[in-house]
Amino acid sequence: MIQKAFLFFACLILSTSVFAQTPTKWRGENNSGIYNETGLLKEWPVNGPEILWSFEGLGEGHSSPVFANGLIYLSSMIDSKGYIFVFNQDGKLQWKKEYGNEFKDSYPGARSSVVVAGDLMYMYSGYGVLYCMDANNGNAKWTKNVFEDFDGQNITWGVTETVVVTDDVVYVTPGGKKNNVVALNRFTGDLVWTSAGKGELSAYCSPLLLKLPSRTLLVTHTADHIIGLDAKNGQLLWDFPHTNRWKVHPNTPIFYNGSLFCFSGYGQGGEMLALSDDGSSVKEVWSKKELDSRMGGMVVVDGYLYGSGDNAREWRCVNWETGAETYVDKSIAKGVTIYADGMLYCYSERGELALVEATPDAFKVISQTKVELGSAQHWAHPVINNGRLFVHHGDALVVYKIK
Repeated sequence: MIQKAFLFFACLILSTSVFAQTPTKWRGENNSGIYNETGLLKEWPVNGPEILWSFEGLGEGHSSPVFANGLIYLSSMIDSKGYIFVFNQDGKLQWKKEYGNEFKDSYPGARSSVVVAGDLMYMYSGYGVLYCMDANNGNAKWTKNVFEDFDGQNITWGVTETVVVTDDVVYVTPGGKKNNVVALNRFTGDLVWTSAGKGELSAYCSPLLLKLPSRTLLVTHTADHIIGLDAKNGQLLWDFPHTNRWKVHPNTPIFYNGSLFCFSGYGQGGEMLALSDDGSSVKEVWSKKELDSRMGGMVVVDGYLYGSGDNAREWRCVNWETGAETYVDKSIAKGVTIYADGMLYCYSERGELALVEATPDAFKVISQTKVELGSAQHWAHPVINNGRLFVHHGDALVVYKIK
């Protein structure tokens, strides 16, 4: 009996340790904007969901919070300096740590979200500096100036890439001619491999790491192409032309049913690309100019794409396989969408926060409120965690009860 109890607790400790080491990701598990929570409210109170807590005094920023080690991590900027704010689950500030200069030019503020993996966390500034810090106190472990070290250069509105971390590697896009995408040892910052890619500037994109049976694929946008790299060695496996007026491609590609959907704003729209089984090639299936979300992402649920556009400002539902529209709607302004438990959570650029039924039949707004706290643009992507909806709006983090 004692032996069985020991084995049980040993397994529990091991599983907890493995879970704690799992790196956080931009837009949740699989970078998909899909949050696997259940029992959430199907309708909000008349005045909107209850605010459990809020924190004001963050400064400026457009990032999303992440959750690890029982804590909440969020990047922001105060007086041109970037900070990591760390809260407990009740919203009490545990500590904050300055990491360096942050983007203070057009649309100032921290752009990228923190990535936490066990006792380490990673932050990529709008000026192209990658910081590795102790997740327990923010103390520096190592720093890389990605532009200086890898012949990269900044882009108009500052790099906006939440880096990808896995196992012992961190992937980042300098956007250089020779060192277009690089993999670094996440413990030391040493170069693991470098890829020339297409030799184009980066494009505000947070990459998608896709584990296939035969290889792991890294998919991202650069200025004029979508590229697929072998994540083991950086080999460029394929590329597909994709550009727009300003070379802004901030949406992480979506993978579903063996295909990739890659999309950006300013009227460019998106392309559905069938991916070969081994990830070595793609083939266009369909394209649609109206699916031109500039920075709001989209979600795929039960074979349907949901999201809003940029030039095409309406909210749309589109069949994943065919590209055929099932509805077009203007009930709220264009913006960000995420999904959980049968519902879309739509956050518009005007601050509208809407609970929408995820059905291809119509854009059914069930409940709606407005984000009043905070400052500047309503651009940060909301996050769902443990029955709560987190919205970062500039100076404020607002936490709603949705369960």
